[in-house]
Amino acid sequence: MMNFKVEKRVETSRFLYIFYIGALILGMLAASLFFSVRGINPLFALSKIFMGAFGSALGIRETIAKSIPLMLCATGLIIAFRGKFWNIGAEGQLLIGAMFATWIGLRFGASHGPLFVIPLMFLSGFAGGALWGIIPAVLKVKFGVNEVIATIMLNYIASNLIQYLVYGPWKGKTHYGFPYTDDFAPSARLPLIPGTRIHYYTLIIAILLAIATYFFINRVKYGYEIKVTGENPEAARYSGMNFLKITIITLILSGGFAGIAGVGEVAGIHFHLTYPDQISAGYGFTAIIIAWLSRLNPLLAIFVSFFFGGILVGGDVIQTSFGLPAATINIFNSLILIFVLMGTFFMEYRVSFAKE
Repeated sequence: MMNFKVEKRVETSRFLYIFYIGALILGMLAASLFFSVRGINPLFALSKIFMGAFGSALGIRETIAKSIPLMLCATGLIIAFRGKFWNIGAEGQLLIGAMFATWIGLRFGASHGPLFVIPLMFLSGFAGGALWGIIPAVLKVKFGVNEVIATIMLNYIASNLIQYLVYGPWKGKTHYGFPYTDDFAPSARLPLIPGTRIHYYTLIIAILLAIATYFFINRVKYGYEIKVTGENPEAARYSGMNFLKITIITLILSGGFAGIAGVGEVAGIHFHLTYPDQISAGYGFTAIIIAWLSRLNPLLAIFVSFFFGGILVGGDVIQTSFGLPAATINIFNSLILIFVLMGTFFMEYRVSFAKE
């Protein structure tokens, strides 16, 4: 009879990164099987995805636009995951950030200039996302509530809250009965690169936050404490670290970054609050894949976000080219995540077999 034993590797050899690259390739091959089942040539489908995203100036512009919320959400999740806080709520935090920014835009957009309104929208969006992140942090530390369950449930609450507002008290009078708020005044709209949907204020913020997060995690005291509390909470408490304070700081940053992504979507893309699934094309969930694929490195997350932004754009292409449902690209993303996690496991652990 054969038994197997799992042991943590003392160090990770560069050669073992072949598991990681191989896992990414296997994930794409597994996704290709889905196209085969539907009677579509998988190579043709993959070429459509990547050419639609990276094969034209229009595709690249759209890819950059979609990579902005992905980058912000992924950077925030990296902070939470470094502290072993499994925040699955970036989607809801993005929506609440969009809601807070919408209130500012509608309240002050017509009466104040952009130098006042736009910074206030970003600050309010950060505050909204942070508030939505603090809730599961307190529930976990004070009451022992599992953060995965809490953050997932808060996603649904945020989504339904947005729907209540756009169908109810915030429903605009200028959209012929559609469930949107009124459009923002020009002073509450983010400037775009001409001929694109790239709201470059948010793009610059996203890149700067990713760089700052890298140094925060590796050079700043609180970044070190986040990692320590994640690895060994009891050792952190014994050394005098305030577990509640560190957890709240972690989720303020994680949720706040997602909230900024929400500001970019309502003030840079739609110019009003609308359906939750139009504000976010699953950015908070796709960002989980990006965080892990970048190995919790915020600098790598910049480039991985661009790659997955392209996959989302390519998903729109296969929807129009092959008539496949929009959820097809979520299957593609999920299979890549599963295989990447498998590759990460074999990079960190050794599996050996022996006779009993």
